[in-house]
Amino acid sequence: MSNSLRDQLLGLGFKTAPKPEPQRPAKPSSKPEHKQHQGQRANPRQAQRPSQQTKPASKSQEEIDLAKAYALRSETEKQERIAAEKRKQEEAKLKRELKQRVQELLKDKAQNIESAEHVRHFEYNGKIRRVYVTPEQLSDLNKGVLGLVQLDGRYLIVNADIADQVKLLLPSIVALQIDPNAPASDDPYSDPLYQVPDDLVW
Repeated sequence: MSNSLRDQLLGLGFKTAPKPEPQRPAKPSSKPEHKQHQGQRANPRQAQRPSQQTKPASKSQEEIDLAKAYALRSETEKQERIAAEKRKQEEAKLKRELKQRVQELLKDKAQNIESAEHVRHFEYNGKIRRVYVTPEQLSDLNKGVLGLVQLDGRYLIVNADIADQVKLLLPSIVALQIDPNAPASDDPYSDPLYQVPDDLVW
């Protein structure tokens, strides 16, 4: 720009632009770092808090609680199995003792006759069974004077009072015992058309 133009601009009120000062390199200062270091040293708990409240720690606690629950349930199931097995053994022992008493009770009490030719059918454990009897025994079975007891795969003919004693010990082995005092209305075949004679073989 020529001096005349410069002079004219200055005369109009324009000012010359100031020259930029040269930048000086900043001196390193250790104070901020020192303050930051002191700040970290003064509050160690604040730096550790995020690691203590992270989710992995909570998940680990949940896993521990779950493992404890599984262990408790496993121990409970084990104790239940032991208790059930103990009850089963006690029941089997009691049944053996009762069976032994029944055997002693039935000793020389059976009235089965090998030469009997009449067949008396009866239902036991959901199946039709049969036993060979004499005509007199057939009549007494139908009247409730005699009864049948199942022991070791055989059906023994015994007096009604013996059958009653067996029923008190092991009711499940009394195969047939007719109640002589049962009213006729309790019999589904009480109608005269369905009356069954005492000596009928079926």
